[in-house]
Amino acid sequence: MYWDGFTAMERDVRAVVGDPRWALLPPLARAHTLAQRALVTPDGVWWLFGAHARWYRLDRVDGRWHLSAPPLHPAVRTAARPHPPEVAIPPALIPTGFDFAYDRGSTQAFVGPDVPHEITERLRALLLAHRGLRREDFPLGDSVYREIFARDVAATVAAVWGTIMWCAYAPAFDGNEVMLSMFGEFLARPLPGDDWVRWLPMGSLDALVALYAERMRSGAGDAGLRLAGLMAETATVLRADPRFRPRADALIAMSEPLLTSPWLDQHAMPGGAVRQAWLARCPPHLVPATLPEWAPGEHFRHTLYDLVEALGYTAARGMDPRAVAAALLAADVAGVCGVSEPAWAAPGSSQTAQVVTALYPWMDDELRQSLYLALTDPAHPLRGCWPAGGELPPGLVPPDRETAAALLGSAYATGLAWCALTGTPAPTVGFPVCAAVVQCLIHQRDDPRPQEAAEHRRDLEESGSWLFETSNSDISSLPPL
Repeated sequence: MYWDGFTAMERDVRAVVGDPRWALLPPLARAHTLAQRALVTPDGVWWLFGAHARWYRLDRVDGRWHLSAPPLHPAVRTAARPHPPEVAIPPALIPTGFDFAYDRGSTQAFVGPDVPHEITERLRALLLAHRGLRREDFPLGDSVYREIFARDVAATVAAVWGTIMWCAYAPAFDGNEVMLSMFGEFLARPLPGDDWVRWLPMGSLDALVALYAERMRSGAGDAGLRLAGLMAETATVLRADPRFRPRADALIAMSEPLLTSPWLDQHAMPGGAVRQAWLARCPPHLVPATLPEWAPGEHFRHTLYDLVEALGYTAARGMDPRAVAAALLAADVAGVCGVSEPAWAAPGSSQTAQVVTALYPWMDDELRQSLYLALTDPAHPLRGCWPAGGELPPGLVPPDRETAAALLGSAYATGLAWCALTGTPAPTVGFPVCAAVVQCLIHQRDDPRPQEAAEHRRDLEESGSWLFETSNSDISSLPPL
């Protein structure tokens, strides 16, 4: 047994913030209480467990606190000691209490573990109940969904689709995911990606709200409220899967009140501020789910934090998950924007340089340094973390399907986040790192359908061959190209 400073301080802060008296303390008392639980590591870096129930690192260059996943090396965690920081703790880092109640759900993508059968069947029922409604009553209008769906598709279908995409933490779906195949007959063109993975963009709250607001402004209030109710109903179905739950809960909180108070958004209709009215209804403990809508930089920080956590398995292999995450970020930036500046360009004018410059303010000095080295020095060891030949280096291959799905999800969410932050179009063929992680998953069979699983188990029991079933029975060969 050894003393882990990070685990001890996190446990202590959670206990203090969970005490009902925390909300009664004045701001200065809260800051002082938190400062007494800060840690300093042997390299002189201060760490603080604060807002959003996450760790922050004091930047030794700019003197700011950055949201940053903590080190995992046992020697560093054991040597960390409580020590009040030499700078003030900003109010944004002090927990409110509500933020500690936020359920982060799962960072897994939708490749590997399928969407549960019960959810897909309930979504299918929603589609069947709403697909036949008159398009004149539920037009797509000028929304972005006109680029996705055929002209004769009603906005009710788009509302179900848009809710799924907005609630998904990382919308990278298995190419044969049943939930997507239900929409096949409504699509105007194939979804981006390939037979293995559909690399879909983040859902848009603007687009969802626009479907509802257009009906309300046109005087078709019943149709508008029906769309809002359909979004809430779809989100209620989705929340049973932790990959959807956090944002599904937020969408329910924003849309469901309209069903009992249909006048809530009337003040926002003339000025086009309906989206802001929805966001204002989101309760404090669910606000983190809406970060992509109003704080793209903070959202990038949180997804990068998720990526470091998903890489936690590399610590046992002698690697630093923080440095590995920065290296994988560099690999994606280089794959999308190019690894070097063209000869004809002025220094710092390349797309890569512009993207990196935009990301630097949202990363601590250690991560910035790792990102810079991985991008600029081909001989640096961090380059060894980059995918080669479309595959991850052996040292980064996840140990199991669940870990691989979490790595895929967090890497894809991080990719979409930095693209949104920097104004870079997300690649329709996926990011290089994500594509490499998929290679760790495609050899593993999809989850069996409930009926197939029951029949398989019954056959085994009757034949007695269950005695010879091995732990590798979930591995199948690649399907034909």
